[in-house]
Amino acid sequence: MRASERNRGVIAASAGNHAQGVAYHAGRHGIRAQICMPLTTPLIKVSATKSYGADVILTGANYDEAYEEALRRRRDEALTLVHAFDDEAVIAGQGTLGLELLQQQPGLDAIIVPIGGGGLIGGVACAVKETSPRVQLFGVQPERLPSMKAAVSEGKPVTLSAAPTIADGIAVRRAGELTLPLVQKYVDEIVTVSEEEIANAILLLLEREKTLAEGAGAAALAAVLNRKVALSGKKVAVLVCGGNIDVTLLSRIIERGLVKDGRLVRLRVHLPDYPGALHQLTGILAHHRANIVETSYDRAYYGVNLGDTAIDITMETKGPDHIAELLAALDVAGYANERVL
Repeated sequence: MRASERNRGVIAASAGNHAQGVAYHAGRHGIRAQICMPLTTPLIKVSATKSYGADVILTGANYDEAYEEALRRRRDEALTLVHAFDDEAVIAGQGTLGLELLQQQPGLDAIIVPIGGGGLIGGVACAVKETSPRVQLFGVQPERLPSMKAAVSEGKPVTLSAAPTIADGIAVRRAGELTLPLVQKYVDEIVTVSEEEIANAILLLLEREKTLAEGAGAAALAAVLNRKVALSGKKVAVLVCGGNIDVTLLSRIIERGLVKDGRLVRLRVHLPDYPGALHQLTGILAHHRANIVETSYDRAYYGVNLGDTAIDITMETKGPDHIAELLAALDVAGYANERVL
């Protein structure tokens, strides 16, 4: 970078991970950095980027709108743009990850990589295939924004409609002009994963591996867990890249995961509205070792008879079999009940 460019500064657009990299290295070299990030960017990514000394501009509903603002500022202020993925130096730098994988695990059969604009998989796939052509490369995108998959199908980058996804780090509406040819040449297949599949992968990594991954970071694992690619008997590397997840989103993912696994359940029970009625009900639940975490009464809705009440009880349980046991016990005791989904 020329001295005049260093003096003017750099600008980038990012959903958070590229932002932190640019901010960190700009700060190390005394270069002013502006980072345009979507308004929906998790606070943890915004705070981290600011902590490295960058000026953060929150703008637009998604990465693509933030990128448009970055282009405008580049023109108006003569800044140097450091593109998040459509940049040869960025692609080459990310390709070193592929070389490290081959050095550490020379017998790899396949590598699974999340895809946003294509910089990571473009670099990794090129480095790996040029070194060891037999290794298969699979890309993974959120099914709500499969921009690279659409680009490969159309033979050119296409702009998809905006859509929300918990994989905000790879929520790119249009694949890169430089990255698409690399994907076409080196990537064997692109698959998609649902929001629920990504959330379950985040939870699994947290529980089993004690690893915190954001949605984009867990997308590749989600594809493996849900058998989106044929990997039986193969030695596989899965890239889990990005752990910047908003704690409120993480709490919702954990709660939904507990519900899906049957470790958290909400039952609606109809019972007479007189003193002691709740005590009798909770006695049954306590006998079957269910832990009540929340209750809510309703005397006007859900078809409740006069003199009765409906109570929603949220409980921690041991799994689906335990829930079935609770429902059977309530039936035997004569309580009208239903599971709230």
